[in-house]
Order: sequence, then structure tokens, then C-alpha cells
Amino acid sequence: MKRNPIYVELDMKTDMDTLWSLTQIPEQHTQWDLRFSEIHYLPMSDSDIQRFLYKTRIGFGLEVTGVGAAKTVEHRGSGNRLSTLRFSSDQRISLIKEGSGYWRYTDNGDGIVTFCTRYDYRTRFGMLGVWFDRLLFRPLFGAATAWSFDVLRLWAEKNIRPSATIRKAYIHALSVFLLVLLWCYEGLVPKLLFPEAGELDLLRQSGLAAGQEGLILTLLGLSEIGAGLLTLFFHKSRLWYRLLIILLTVLMLGAWMIDPQLMKAPFNPLILSLPMIGLCFIASLSAEDLPSAFRCVRTPASRLKTRKGVTKDDINL
Repeated sequence: MKRNPIYVELDMKTDMDTLWSLTQIPEQHTQWDLRFSEIHYLPMSDSDIQRFLYKTRIGFGLEVTGVGAAKTVEHRGSGNRLSTLRFSSDQRISLIKEGSGYWRYTDNGDGIVTFCTRYDYRTRFGMLGVWFDRLLFRPLFGAATAWSFDVLRLWAEKNIRPSATIRKAYIHALSVFLLVLLWCYEGLVPKLLFPEAGELDLLRQSGLAAGQEGLILTLLGLSEIGAGLLTLFFHKSRLWYRLLIILLTVLMLGAWMIDPQLMKAPFNPLILSLPMIGLCFIASLSAEDLPSAFRCVRTPASRLKTRKGVTKDDINL
């Protein structure tokens, strides 16, 4: 079955030496690359091939180890650099059996370096491994590579260390997830599934529905679900979070004006709205300088030759 190699390319506003050190020094490489937990260089022999050991934690106390060999070439005149590598793992739990690829560094001038990788690998477990790789593992592995490249870009361009970037990404993802969950729950459960539990009576007390309480409550429920889903789409927009804060404040004050006794209940609009407003602030503050896999180019210009001149022969060690 034909495999599509993983290709990732990203322009970075940095200089060649800075990018080279962040990617070629193992202690720095493992900080931004999700694919590796540890990399150890082995003593150099008489050849110009650098051999190394790598380790990747896959969760549940399991880890995959392997060996690799890399060779670097600097093109005279242009200053562009190429690092080719081969890698393999003898562990039976490793889906990847062996593979090869390259890292390419292209100085475009004006302080912009294009960092690119292209690699491919063979899998274990026969056709089951092939299909698992094609349908799930390879897309996720490629996305992890692209996301890691953008973490590296933030480090190279803005000196934001990967640990801070990754921690902020986790905080942002958690706050957005909770906001989406709460909005969808409030729209679905009390308004669409169980309106008689209290939401319908509250709308009747307002006197604003004119006998159309059921229809209006349904529309409100769909609107809240829509707000939750739109939060996913606009999760990086600070303006969106300002709008949500205003909306939550209006809903909270509206419920208080209709029935002040609601504020005495154990779970009241104040108890719900204030944490959601807090989550909006957290998501808004963490939305700046977030890494994104979508910032990377994922398609090479040609199958046989990339648009910057790397051929199949370049990945031979």
C-alpha cells in the first residue's frame, strides 16, 4: 500500500545559527518536539555520521526506544544546511519499525529561515499496522510534528520557552473545553430536555413570552449550544470572550431581576455565571502566542523533488 511521507514546512523569523542550535542540541530538541522524550548522542567515530539513542513515552508507563544516525551537510555559498537521518526500533510494541528523512534549513534573507522536514517509515503488525498507521497514527504523528514546529517557532522568534508554551496551551484547551461543556449543557439539559424543571416557569414569570414560552425556550437552548460550539471556532478571539462575558452578565442580571429568590438557591445563576466569566478571562489571556499545526505547510511541491531542491538521494546516509 502506497504511503504518503509526512511533510512539514514553516518560515521562522530567526537566524540560521539560533535555529540550528535549538534543533541539533539534544537537550534543546526534546523540549519542543512532542515525538521525543530523550535523545542521547553516541561518541563520534571516524565518519561524519552522528549516531544517537532516542526514547518516546507513550503513556501508561510505557516507552519506545530506538537508534538513529544523522548526517549534516552545509551548502557552500548559500549557507543552507541539510540534516539527513535514519531511525529504527527493535521493540515489539513500537509501530514504527524503521524510517528515514531529513531536516532542511533554508536562509531566505531578511532574517527568515525556512525549516522543513520530510520523513517516512515502515510499520509492524502486517496489514493491521498499515491500516492503523494510515487511518490514525500517521495523521496524528504529522499533526504533532507540525504543532511542535510552531512551538519551536515561538521559541526561536519570541524566546518563549517550550515548557511555558505547552503549559499555556494546556490551560487554554482546558478552559475552552469547560466553556463549551457548560454552554452546551445549559442549552441542552434545562432548556431542551427538561424545561419543566424551572426554566419554563421562570420564563412565564417574566411575562415576556406572550404564550410562546416553549418556542422561546427552545430558541434560547439552541442559542446557548451555538455559543458553545462557536467558542471552539473562535477560541483564539479575545473579542469573542468579551462578548461572552457581556452575554453571561446580561443573563445573570436578567434572571435576578425576574426572580430575586433565585439567588438564594444552592445552584443559582450567580454561582454558574461567575465561574464561566472567569473561564472566559483565562481563555482570553492564554489565547496569545498559542502554537498551531495549521500554520505549517503540509504538502511538498513534488513527490520526486521538493521545490527547494532536495531529492531522494539526499536522504541516503
